[in-house]
Amino acid sequence: MSVKISSLELENVKRVRVVQLAPSKSGLTVIGGRNGQGKTSVLDAIAWALGGNRRKPDRPDRDGAATPAKLHVELDNGIVVERRGKTGALHVTDESGRKAGQQLLDDFVSQLAIDLPRFMAGSDADKATALLQTLGIDEELARLDGQIRGTYQDRQLAGRDAKAKRAHADRLPHHDDAPEEPVSVADLVREQQEILARNGERQRQRAHAAELARAAEQADERASLADERVTDLERQLAEARSAAEDARTKATSAHGYASAAATSAQDLEDESTAEIEASIASIEETNAKVRENQAKTEAAEAATTAEAERDRLTDALEDLRHQRRSLLDGAPLPLPDLSIDEDGRLTYRGQTWDGMSSSEQLMVATAIVRATKPDCGFVLVDKLEQLDADTLAGFGAWAEGEGLQVIGTRVATDGTCDIVIEDGRVAGQDLSDAQPEPETFGWDGQPEEAPQEEKKWK
Repeated sequence: MSVKISSLELENVKRVRVVQLAPSKSGLTVIGGRNGQGKTSVLDAIAWALGGNRRKPDRPDRDGAATPAKLHVELDNGIVVERRGKTGALHVTDESGRKAGQQLLDDFVSQLAIDLPRFMAGSDADKATALLQTLGIDEELARLDGQIRGTYQDRQLAGRDAKAKRAHADRLPHHDDAPEEPVSVADLVREQQEILARNGERQRQRAHAAELARAAEQADERASLADERVTDLERQLAEARSAAEDARTKATSAHGYASAAATSAQDLEDESTAEIEASIASIEETNAKVRENQAKTEAAEAATTAEAERDRLTDALEDLRHQRRSLLDGAPLPLPDLSIDEDGRLTYRGQTWDGMSSSEQLMVATAIVRATKPDCGFVLVDKLEQLDADTLAGFGAWAEGEGLQVIGTRVATDGTCDIVIEDGRVAGQDLSDAQPEPETFGWDGQPEEAPQEEKKWK
């Protein structure tokens, strides 16, 4: 069972003259009043009584008071806390009547509960850390968040890399008429040499045919000479005729060979090397196209690899985020819709602290502060005037439903207040007469205005 405040009696603390209060066991107890009447002094006095000397005000005694500050706080677990005397010495008595000290109070009093504004003014990281430490998942969540941030950054880099590589691949030209591999100059030259060799053989055959034609002409000349000698050389007519006949026979044969050779040689046509020469001339252009096609293919493959890495990191990021959601979903958060985003900021209903309304901020802060020390069943809240009457009522109903005791102040004197402080007293409280305080003197040695009579409560 969490510890709550049963009653408190304050005298001469800061602006408080005399205040006696029994706050509601659960829900909201609002201390109202105008500015400067002592509302916040009540909260400061409770914080000092329970929180230790580090909560002691710089000037705890009320100006003009004849006696030092006195605090008496009773808790529902039977512990009585008092501070009195010039030094405000602490006196703690437990439920069995034994004396105790600050350590006993520190076991169940939350420092954040008695100084909620400090928590609310903290950074988003401080608020989130307080919650996560309470839940015991701060280290695991920090590890996941670190991995998520790292994977997210890697995924961004991979995405930009994939996009750039795909754009580069798309910009590169492609030539459908180019071969898959670069053309070899040596192969073309070798093919050209083979054609030239065949053309050389054809040229040799044509030269041989021309040589045979010249031999036939020489035979004709010799036959003519032989005919001329027939007339002059009757004696040798038979021989001459025989020789002539023989020569003619040989000439006829030679003519046949020459004609056949000429006909064969005329049919020989040289092969053209123009296509080879054109291929050699355009080989650099062809090979440039081949290289561009290969570069485009390689760029497309690199883009595909980069896209696969981006997709892998996307899956890894989603898996880490799922682990994170599962971790938070399984944690006993003090409020529904309360969470921690990936940047380590506290969120409520999807809104970060700056996006929450004043009532939401107050409710979130109160719930977290209570979760940090469940044994502390009360919270002190200053400046509730920022909430309208309906919102204030809603906050009180929420606190009551949570079984939480909230003692707060509000600049108001209307029906939203449970008590009203006027000049350091509870308005309407029945007071008995007391001796007037002695005359006091100011810093300039002149008598100060006599304070109002001190009253003691019944």
